[in-house]
Amino acid sequence: MNPVEPSAPLRGSPLSQESPIAVSLEGVVKKYRDQTVLQDISLKIQRGEFLTLLGPSGCGKTTLLNLIAGFAQADTGEIFIDGQLVTDLPPHERHIGIVFQNYALFPHMNVERNIGYGLRMRGVPASQIAQRVKDAMALVKLDGLGQRKPRELSGGQQQRVALARALVIEPKVLLLDEPFSALDKSLRGSMQVEIREIQRKLGVTTVFVTHDQGEALSMSDRIAVMSRGRICQISTPDAIYRHPEDPFVASFLGDVNILPAHFHGEDAGRIYLRLGAGLVSIERERLIGGGHDGGRLDIYVRPEHLRLEPLHADSVLTGTVVHHVFQGDHVDTYVDVDIAVQGHQRVMVRSPGLGVMEQWPVGTVTALGMPPSGMSVFPPKPA
Repeated sequence: MNPVEPSAPLRGSPLSQESPIAVSLEGVVKKYRDQTVLQDISLKIQRGEFLTLLGPSGCGKTTLLNLIAGFAQADTGEIFIDGQLVTDLPPHERHIGIVFQNYALFPHMNVERNIGYGLRMRGVPASQIAQRVKDAMALVKLDGLGQRKPRELSGGQQQRVALARALVIEPKVLLLDEPFSALDKSLRGSMQVEIREIQRKLGVTTVFVTHDQGEALSMSDRIAVMSRGRICQISTPDAIYRHPEDPFVASFLGDVNILPAHFHGEDAGRIYLRLGAGLVSIERERLIGGGHDGGRLDIYVRPEHLRLEPLHADSVLTGTVVHHVFQGDHVDTYVDVDIAVQGHQRVMVRSPGLGVMEQWPVGTVTALGMPPSGMSVFPPKPA
């Protein structure tokens, strides 16, 4: 392999300007014995973007990352990095950097040698390695720690070493495999901010695997929500959260109330649903997944989109306050409501401030307001 050209200071990936696509997967299928873990995955990752693969354990997100890295081979389909077909190339020929969940540092090497390992394997001259390692250490705020061994570092410092080692080779794509899982909550938050700042500064295309919804929402340019080996929806964090296109996405990302209703007709681009004691009117486009059979439909509404209101003649949903949970910057209130389809159901209402606990004490009968813009409607899940 040809030596990597020197950089001063550390820069982002060497990028071809011919295409805005950095990584492309076309019809990728992966099986383990008789189990299909990835089903016909087609995905294009924009140059310089931060894309998150989000989903529960076993959904295929880590397998997909390993296919991009070259640690696993697709059964069918093709993978391109920077326009080059890499489906059959080994990891060291794909010019990717990766930060593993457990960091995978060499315990017998100090920080400087850990960071410079990839450069030595690529035959970069020692004089260039020294400068590039120095630049990488400054980038991740490890100045003065070059002679320490991994066991002499905190968890956050070890993560910085792993990140510097991945970045110093100037990868075309940076892969992050749940890198925050071993850190405590406060350190996770600060490292999320730092890694995102570094990614923006370098402009390196990044693929991040996590099952943590908060990480995905706060760090990503786009999120690909996965379930059972498929990508259910891929879009910006705001669109994924506010406009889910799949019931799994709506229920997996954030808290949600699922209210069973009945179709009651439609008119001028709106549909009417019977819920509780009255009708709810929403835009026809809020009904996701095609048509309906004139029967049951499920309304998905997030807790922050519900309001506790005084009872009035037009109240559609009414119920009794049964519990408050103080969450610092908001209060979650649980209300037992009357649902026409199945009788009583408990829903959660999220309100800012403490006033809700005084205004609506436990035992109070209340109405629930639901702005149509906060609702999505799906056909019921198969039993």
